[in-house]
Amino acid sequence: MKNSNNIVVITGGAGGIGQECARAFKKDHLIITDYAQKDVDEVVKKLNNDGYQASGIACDITNKKDVQKLVEFTADAGQLKAIIHTAGVSGTIKDAKKVFNINLVGTDIILDSFYHIAKKNSAAILLSSMMAHTVPENDTYDYALKNPQEDNSLEAVNKVVEENADTMYNFTKRGVILLMLKNVDEWGEKGARILTVSPGVIETKMGLKAAEEHPERMEKIKNATPLKRNGKPEDVSNMVHFLASEKANFLTGTDILVDGGVLNNIKKGL
Repeated sequence: MKNSNNIVVITGGAGGIGQECARAFKKDHLIITDYAQKDVDEVVKKLNNDGYQASGIACDITNKKDVQKLVEFTADAGQLKAIIHTAGVSGTIKDAKKVFNINLVGTDIILDSFYHIAKKNSAAILLSSMMAHTVPENDTYDYALKNPQEDNSLEAVNKVVEENADTMYNFTKRGVILLMLKNVDEWGEKGARILTVSPGVIETKMGLKAAEEHPERMEKIKNATPLKRNGKPEDVSNMVHFLASEKANFLTGTDILVDGGVLNNIKKGL
């Protein structure tokens, strides 16, 4: 597996969307990473048993040393084709600071670190959310979202979200898009691309948990979706696979909504 030219790294690889994204890349060498090594090992074993070429390493994406180990593990395996960054948490964890650190600080660290091994035609594809598009533009908190590792950035955003983890989730996902836009020129100088994908309601464990906590709202969103259904993990993974391919080699610096068309109705108040 060493010196491969088609390394695809999946963060959050033990999650529903992460695993589905991994399965979209059967011709590539997969590196699976998630917080717990036990979870990583289980996914790697499943993939290899199903005919994939996979290895894995645990990584706390909020820890720079851990992320550097992941980068070195990747570089040792070969040339980076794509980093698919699906790792993140929803507001269901009820901890606004943790949502900020995992969703936004972690993303910033991943981008800073993987930039150093990105090559021509490498791609970074980050998972945002349709809810990012419900947060209005604002110079004050947008600066904090674009610079989440700076002192007082968390405090600046918390002043607006008032410690509400669900609202913080929306803001951090806007921040993911802003980080993509912030880095697009630098990555482009290497001939590398960077994009975000913003899913709507996807039927993963995390999505189903949100549905349990907010059943009326989630049913309302489903009914307001023009396609009259929630998304499946493969709806996201199919788009991610396309964006990482040569067929998308002139796409960079943009966000792709995979929401069944519901965002427009959400903005209109459902």
